[in-house]
Amino acid sequence: MSALTNKIDFAFIISVTNANPNGDPLNGNRPRENYDGYGEISDVCIKRKIRNRLQDMGEKVFVQSDDRCDDGCDSLRSRAANCEALKKISSGKNTNRDEYAKAACAEWIDVRSFGQVFAFKGESGSASGRSVRGPVSIHQAVSVSPVDIVSMQITKSVNSEAGKEGKTSDTMGMKHRVEFGLYLVKGSINCQLAEKTGFSDEDAEKIKQALLTLFENDCSSARPDGSMEVCRLYWWKHDCKMPAVSTAKVHRSIKIREKNPEKKPASFEDYIVTVESIPGVPAPEIYE
Repeated sequence: MSALTNKIDFAFIISVTNANPNGDPLNGNRPRENYDGYGEISDVCIKRKIRNRLQDMGEKVFVQSDDRCDDGCDSLRSRAANCEALKKISSGKNTNRDEYAKAACAEWIDVRSFGQVFAFKGESGSASGRSVRGPVSIHQAVSVSPVDIVSMQITKSVNSEAGKEGKTSDTMGMKHRVEFGLYLVKGSINCQLAEKTGFSDEDAEKIKQALLTLFENDCSSARPDGSMEVCRLYWWKHDCKMPAVSTAKVHRSIKIREKNPEKKPASFEDYIVTVESIPGVPAPEIYE
């Protein structure tokens, strides 16, 4: 496969209804929000979901969740050590780092997409210190309007430990959710970095499909099936590797405003989304 030939910018809109899109472990797992009350979803969370979807599509992924492991490896070190392509190249401290990175990119789609640092304890000086920069960059998601977070006290019907009479403190808990939020996520795919990792046009299409189906097989107690949805995807495919217009300007061309500022938004239909045309930039492909 040939490397990516056209710079790509993209943005997509996510709706959240009575769900916790991304809990903050430092704040009791409440949905993330900034100091102005706007909801946030970390870029790490979004990349995790993309990796999960790529796995569902049959692609080989290096950074796998433990509950989605499909190769029997219980760590990144183990996965790298068991890779036949890397075994052939590895020769201790004399390993060629560039060849090591190239083989890793060819083996796993998330490495050639997002990059990876191969740093494992006790292996300093070897190829494990190699850092791969990936061409796909994704911003953290931020809600268009401030979000309302609702907290609910919950109880379990049984104690965690035996031998205790009545309900104990460990049966009590809290559950948090966003009533409704519309989040905008921005990203891009860089051709120069794609050439280094071998990221291709075919890989870009796989990333696009992963974004369109981001929340399939992602349901949980915090995110019931159907509570999170990709409402729309904008995909700008430029006609060259280095367009004259910056990615920031392309992203700013998306304008989202509330239809009725006096009414609290409760769905995607309560917003008006427009895209300004930019001279020299092709109109985006739009996927509902």
